[in-house]
Amino acid sequence: MKALVLGATGAVGKDLVAQLLEDASFERVELFGRREVNIPSSKLVSHVVDFEHPENWSALLSGDVLFSCLGTTIKAAGSRDAQWKVDYTYQYETAKAARKNGVGKLVLVSSVGADAKSGIFYSRMKGQLDEDVSKLGFPGCFILRPPSLIRKGSDRFGEKAGVAILKCLNAIGLMRSWKPMPTEDVAAAMIRLAQSDQTGLHIFTSQEILSAAPDLS
Repeated sequence: MKALVLGATGAVGKDLVAQLLEDASFERVELFGRREVNIPSSKLVSHVVDFEHPENWSALLSGDVLFSCLGTTIKAAGSRDAQWKVDYTYQYETAKAARKNGVGKLVLVSSVGADAKSGIFYSRMKGQLDEDVSKLGFPGCFILRPPSLIRKGSDRFGEKAGVAILKCLNAIGLMRSWKPMPTEDVAAAMIRLAQSDQTGLHIFTSQEILSAAPDLS
C-alpha cells in the first residue's frame, strides 16, 4: 500500500509515521508539509508544499490512503481565521485533491465533540470538516474523534493538568467517554482502519476508536 500523510510533525502524526515505516504492508509513505521531515527510510518521501497553492503539488496526491491529522491552536495560529485555514481549509483541499486523483480511503483525526452546529468554535470547525470530507466520495471514509490525548514528552501545563484530572475522574467512574488516549493508540487504530476491508462512512467517537483495533483494548 502507498500512504499519504498530512500532519506528520504533530503528536499523532509522528507516531503514525513511525508505525507506517515499521509496517510491511505499506511499501511507500509520502509526507506533505511545510517543512521537510528527515527520517532515514528507503520507503519515505517528504514533500515540502505551499498549502496556499495546492494546484502546484496536488498531482502528487496519488496512493491508496490519505491519513489526515493536521492541526494547530489559536495561540499558535494567531487568530480563529488562521486556525480555520490550517485545521479546515488545508485538510479539506488536500482531501478533495486526493479523491480527485483516485485515492480510495481517507482516515481523518477529528475531535471529541465535533459538531458543525456547535456554538463552540473549535467543535464547529471540526464538525464542519467532518461533514464536508464525508461528501467527497471516498469509498472508505474513517473519522476518528479521540478524547484528550496523552502526548509523549508534552510540556503543555494545561494539557498535562487536564489529563491528570480526567484520569482521577475516570478512576471513580466519571467521564469515561473522555478517558485520555495515548497518541500511539490513535495512530495504530488509523492504520488498522486503512488496512480493513470496510467501505462507506464510519465515525468513531472516544473509546470506540479502540474497538477499531481490538488488540489495543
